[in-house]
Amino acid sequence: MDRIDPLSATFQALGDPTRRHILERLARGPTTVSVLAEPLAMSRPAVTQHLNVLEQAGLIVRTKQGRWRTCEMREEPLTQAQAWVAENRGIWLDRFARLEETLEALESAETAPPMTTTSETSEKE
Repeated sequence: MDRIDPLSATFQALGDPTRRHILERLARGPTTVSVLAEPLAMSRPAVTQHLNVLEQAGLIVRTKQGRWRTCEMREEPLTQAQAWVAENRGIWLDRFARLEETLEALESAETAPPMTTTSETSEKE
């Protein structure tokens, strides 16, 4: 299986609301898989699949101490994603501004009365 780049893996992992919920909980500090699974309306294997995606993306680290599995959030991938968004934000805003100008120009052209030439005006009189 092809390995995707870390930034793509981060955005893919963040694309699911359950995984975002898990990360929001882990932002408060490390906790057990049981505590993470409690509020989720899904089976334990489904929670484990979500944790696997987060771990593969480098967003969490799981450790085992005795019978307990603990999850901890890693901030580095989120920091990298935030930096990418910040770098590209200016480009997007510029493109949106140009698009808005184009749309306004098109709208003005559609609502303006048709232009008549001097010869057309003379013929009507």
